[in-house]
Amino acid sequence: MSDVEAVRPGEDERPIAADVGVVIVAGGSGSRAGGPTGELKQFRWVGDKPMLLHAVQAFQRRTDVALVVCVLPRSHAADPPPWLFQCDLDRLLVSTGGRDRGESVWSGLEDLPDELAVAVIHDAARPLVTDATIEAVIAGARHGHGAVAALPVVDTLKEVDADGRVLRTVGREGLWRAQTPQAFPLRMIEHAYVEARRAGISATDDAALCERLGFEVRVVRGSERALKVTEEADFARAERLASLVD
Repeated sequence: MSDVEAVRPGEDERPIAADVGVVIVAGGSGSRAGGPTGELKQFRWVGDKPMLLHAVQAFQRRTDVALVVCVLPRSHAADPPPWLFQCDLDRLLVSTGGRDRGESVWSGLEDLPDELAVAVIHDAARPLVTDATIEAVIAGARHGHGAVAALPVVDTLKEVDADGRVLRTVGREGLWRAQTPQAFPLRMIEHAYVEARRAGISATDDAALCERLGFEVRVVRGSERALKVTEEADFARAERLASLVD
């Protein structure tokens, strides 16, 4: 990696190294989202562009981001959609996803240059991530700990059995809903994934792999705009959020 110097928009003229690598996970089939036959969820449009393109461009707005790795399904990695090349190609790499999210994240992490200091992991299914959230998680990782975008739980929680019978009410104090992006010192998240793979452990949350090893992880305030588009009904909500000004 070249010794790129950059300055974040809105800050003073102190130069900083472009030392952040981003892995955007877009390797799933998105079957629950419905949509046109054969169209992947992460390629569908929200607002004025496809979901994946929203995410890539959000991170490439930062001049401290050296590389964005898009992890696509094997069926699309060799022939990405042409709109993806609207991005900064010098800072874009397409990687092939695995059998599950964990394998896809690991594939992306392996493609990050060793010289980088911070790794950010983000789900393409959250297209409307805000600049403020990205800044907050990266700042946390620069302080040497994991940083997870999250929102405090405000609803009453019920534990139920398989028949829908309420077993108990769960206290919500201290509970947060984890989102992405999540950022880590690169060596931390690499070590967490190596140990998880050695133990045969998989997780849908990257920070959980760091937590099991005793690494410090903190939450930072996320955003309701970072809706995870999972089902068909989520697209309408995402469209409404995309129409709002940050």
